[in-house]
Amino acid sequence: VQLQASGGGLVQAGDSLRLSCAASGQTFSSRGMGWFRQAPGKERDIVAAIGYTGGRTYYADSVKGRFTISRDNAKNTVYLQMNSLKPEDTAVYYCAAAGGLWSGPSRVRGEYDYWGQGTLVTVSS
Repeated sequence: VQLQASGGGLVQAGDSLRLSCAASGQTFSSRGMGWFRQAPGKERDIVAAIGYTGGRTYYADSVKGRFTISRDNAKNTVYLQMNSLKPEDTAVYYCAAAGGLWSGPSRVRGEYDYWGQGTLVTVSS
């Protein structure tokens, strides 16, 4: 599985952005997907995850109510809609695909075997 993230940019606090992650390969629709982020000098942390059917999701407390993860299995794409952005959301955002098939929305970084290249989101105050 190869992943290509896009949609990052420079925005002001309160603005919205939508990240996209396009996947290659025939098993995308069978894998849980996640969005992680890494700020300078910090660990790469889970932001949101979605199960392979799209029916179940997980959100980090810091983004609940502001971010929405979704997927379109027909387009092999997962999205992260980010609203009410804050300066503390500034980070490189990575999409990831679970190593196991028929996987749910995992918060565990080690369960993701495939990673995109990252897209930078910068939120100015």
